[in-house]
Amino acid sequence: MQHRILDISEEAVWLKTSLKRLVLSRMDKPDISLPFSDLAVLVVAHPRVTYTQSVLTGLVQAGGVFVTCDAKRHPTGMLLPLTGHSIQTERFAKQAAASKPTQKRLWQQIVRNKIAGQAEVLKTLTGSDAGLSALIGNVRSGDPTNVEAVSARKYWPALFGPSFRRIQQQQESEFDSDDSSVSDETIRFIQNRWLNYGYAVLRAMTARAICAAGLHPSLGLHHHSRYNAYCLADDLMEPFRPLIDLAVAEHLSDMSADLWDLNRTAKERLLNSLTGRCVLRGERRSIFDVLTRVATSLCSVYCGESTSLEIPETLNATF
Repeated sequence: MQHRILDISEEAVWLKTSLKRLVLSRMDKPDISLPFSDLAVLVVAHPRVTYTQSVLTGLVQAGGVFVTCDAKRHPTGMLLPLTGHSIQTERFAKQAAASKPTQKRLWQQIVRNKIAGQAEVLKTLTGSDAGLSALIGNVRSGDPTNVEAVSARKYWPALFGPSFRRIQQQQESEFDSDDSSVSDETIRFIQNRWLNYGYAVLRAMTARAICAAGLHPSLGLHHHSRYNAYCLADDLMEPFRPLIDLAVAEHLSDMSADLWDLNRTAKERLLNSLTGRCVLRGERRSIFDVLTRVATSLCSVYCGESTSLEIPETLNATF
């Protein structure tokens, strides 16, 4: 069962393989090993981690995803299996031939579910959805009036306060970790850094599910940047972003937490938000399984066997 996310960021290790298992060798400590078949995502963040070619090969052959990080431990790259399905060429063709009306209808469903998830997060934390539920019915095919942005303008201030602004990338130089004051600007930096880390792992999980379903992660429904190799992953992960938002908000509410670093405690909370269970068709399923069902249902739409995606009725994940 590929339901494990392994983040290596606390110490230098040597990664190697033995009998279809990943082996972590550490200085003056016993080795740790686990089957590649258990690994969904391997995140290497520590700058002094070394690994062999057989590690990458074993991981992707088992259907896992490798995420590499920069010197600041921010995810910067992703390695996915090249062959994810026995008939992926046929599915690539159907994916590329999908009509614009179909793509717009699916994007409508995604945006509606994303807003519903955001409303659920706000209700959980504040007892009010800030009017988001009323916006769901306004999302038309393709979201031409950009209700998604209208929702975001209500959602982020209600979640993190009126001074919050969403920034996808920030320079580390903007943040002084030696500054003992907790200013609004400092909090904004921390919130965005944690969100970006959580979203990067969620993106890897989604891309993995897409490849396993025999689809190409670059051929998106709504996202179409020529510089983005994971447009479809960015589309399908949208309804699951509120899981990360909730984890970050809950972590920041714990004043005993270390506000300065994406340390082990912070990462555990973020990754735990991606290893819980959601409700899909009345059944509690892991988020890994749900992402697989979403990608598989997209294949069904492309093949003319269905008209909608399988997206959880609720993101009320439990860990």
